[in-house]
Amino acid sequence: MTAFAAPEPATQQKEIKKTFIAVLKEGGWCMWPIGMFSVATVWLAIDIWLRTNPKKMTPSTDVLTARQLFLEGDYVGAYQQMKIATSPFALVVQAALGSIGHGKTATEEALLAEVDKISSTLQTRVNYLSVIGVCSPMVGLLGTVGGMRGAFSSLGTTGIGDTAKLAGHIGEVLIATASGLFIAIPAFITFYFLRNKLQGGIHHLQAEAESLFRNAPYEYLKDADVGQEATYAALPNWITGANATDADALQD
Repeated sequence: MTAFAAPEPATQQKEIKKTFIAVLKEGGWCMWPIGMFSVATVWLAIDIWLRTNPKKMTPSTDVLTARQLFLEGDYVGAYQQMKIATSPFALVVQAALGSIGHGKTATEEALLAEVDKISSTLQTRVNYLSVIGVCSPMVGLLGTVGGMRGAFSSLGTTGIGDTAKLAGHIGEVLIATASGLFIAIPAFITFYFLRNKLQGGIHHLQAEAESLFRNAPYEYLKDADVGQEATYAALPNWITGANATDADALQD
């Protein structure tokens, strides 16, 4: 029994518990850009969520104000009120009112152009999340390559005997890879979610703005300067005297 008895176990090494910060430090230099990507992802997600909120894009107060002034036929007042407001809905209505004197086609073109401008501006912010989702794993992969290089360098210098140093390099490889994926996956999910949310908000914004101009009396608003903005399109400076008089007569 003594001969076949199991040998007494050697002194067990005490398990070292590491903090989250210590684990991140093991990831190497690539944790710095990955950390900035994580902060940018959270900031963009909150910012775009607030900007694409229906209460932000199409505030009910702006919609009710525009409807009331349109019902009263006060298009100049509507333009001034929309100019004071800062919502995307106000910008769209203001742009359309600025061209209402040139007819229905010009008004609709101005409305759609402003909608596209707002959509492109917000879509650019959403696209940054896609960029982060693509770049984060690539930065993690770059850290992985650096960690593997260090691991093989340690293996070639000290051999398999220094397992602690080899394990440290392998740990760096795993942390860098996992961190890149940990940021990329939420970034992509948030990107697709906010992109769809933005499309819904833009469609609602366009529908609310177009409803104001659906039955606008364009025949009575012809050549009306609703915006009353200063224009900078004078006659050419080489037209003087009689030529200027003739040109004014032609314009009249």
